[in-house]
Amino acid sequence: MQLLFLGTLALFVGVTVAVPAQEKRVHHKPDLSDHVHDDAHGYQYDHEAFLGKEEAKTFDQLSPEESKDRLGKIVDRIDTDKDGFISHAELHHWIKHRQRRYIEENVDKHWKEYDQNKDGKIGWIEYKNTTYGYYMDAEFDDVDDKETYKAMLTRDERRFKSADRDGDGVATREEFTSFLHPEEFDHMRDIVIQETIEDIDKNGDGKINLQEYIGDMFTPEDGENEPDWVTTEKKHFSEFRDMNKDGFLDANEVSHWILPGEVDHADNEARHLIHETDKNNDDKITKKEILANWNMFVGSQATNYGEDLTKRHDEL
Repeated sequence: MQLLFLGTLALFVGVTVAVPAQEKRVHHKPDLSDHVHDDAHGYQYDHEAFLGKEEAKTFDQLSPEESKDRLGKIVDRIDTDKDGFISHAELHHWIKHRQRRYIEENVDKHWKEYDQNKDGKIGWIEYKNTTYGYYMDAEFDDVDDKETYKAMLTRDERRFKSADRDGDGVATREEFTSFLHPEEFDHMRDIVIQETIEDIDKNGDGKINLQEYIGDMFTPEDGENEPDWVTTEKKHFSEFRDMNKDGFLDANEVSHWILPGEVDHADNEARHLIHETDKNNDDKITKKEILANWNMFVGSQATNYGEDLTKRHDEL
């Protein structure tokens, strides 16, 4: 579903610096993978949850033997108390660590781009000049869609000020992390909600109606029938999302939709992996059990090839 990880990477004409995708659309309902969690059609979701997105790609290039060997070494690292078992707590901690590492690596990448004076901080002026500087003097006159870029600048400044908790116009690393990944920080909730409404609300009334809600996920081609999942989403809108039954999602309802605080995807994934791997039902798994079910945890050239064949078969 597009809504999970939509981000528009805005490239300026004639400029090599791009506005980071995260600035344009936050992660709604932060999940562990872009892929649907459906084991019947492959384990890509589980691979990215367990390894992190970039590391999962690396494993997809390895032979099955190399993948299993590396997995064995990872299991040894996860077993922090060295009792020979992987508990739910240990696996949960590992998955959370891998997901946090993705965020840290993303921040590292952009930090190098924006900390122009190398003082270990990023000021709003530094960010603005690096991202928009080429057009500032001309007020975006050379850009085809001038109003869009002005709106992007206004939006970035608003988010930067919310992330800049001490209001000094300069972001520490933690503040810059909350700027790039506001969905991870409680004090940025209002920004996440506001940006979501602005993105989906096409008629500018400050609310999201059913047509706008579905339109952000699905645009039918000519003559295309409505998929079953769209019908399900319409039902979710009316029965669950629209809590006061007025036909719209207001800020409070959007908050419950995109930031459901009780959902811990890492916890759910840890429980799922243990359930599928724990053969003696003792609620913990051994290295032997994990390696026997290795292709659920990591990929390889062989599993990647097999998934490609499955996709081709489905297409046929």
